[in-house]
Amino acid sequence: MAVDVLTEIVIDRPVREVAEYVADPSNAPEWYTNIESVEWRTEPPVAAGSRLDFVAHFLGRRIAYTYEVVEFVEGERLVMRTAQGPFPMETSYRWSAPDNRSTHMTLRNRGEPSGFAGIAAPLMSAAIRRANQKDLGRLKTLLESR
Repeated sequence: MAVDVLTEIVIDRPVREVAEYVADPSNAPEWYTNIESVEWRTEPPVAAGSRLDFVAHFLGRRIAYTYEVVEFVEGERLVMRTAQGPFPMETSYRWSAPDNRSTHMTLRNRGEPSGFAGIAAPLMSAAIRRANQKDLGRLKTLLESR
């Protein structure tokens, strides 16, 4: 069973500011509760082909994985994928402007878990959705307080 979780939020900051912050993976540990660290394998800034090592904690487990940026359109979208491990994942961000002072942001996680992870996909989807809602709320608070 596939995992496909879409979460969205409106942040009262301009698209340029939100997209610039989120599209810099070095900022992820500040607003993602479960992400412990991010290390660049390629030179910043982010671009198609960039590779980054992430360390996270999810469902009580430490997870280390490498994301590769497969698509980046500045101020519009960022798509990253990982292929290693029992749960290959794609994470994408999209930003749009409902007006000139706020940003509608979507965060989508999708993948095809295998083995036990495949059996637990519905539970994983629910856990990812809860974590994403919490993280986007944290991002909103962080950016709106600037």
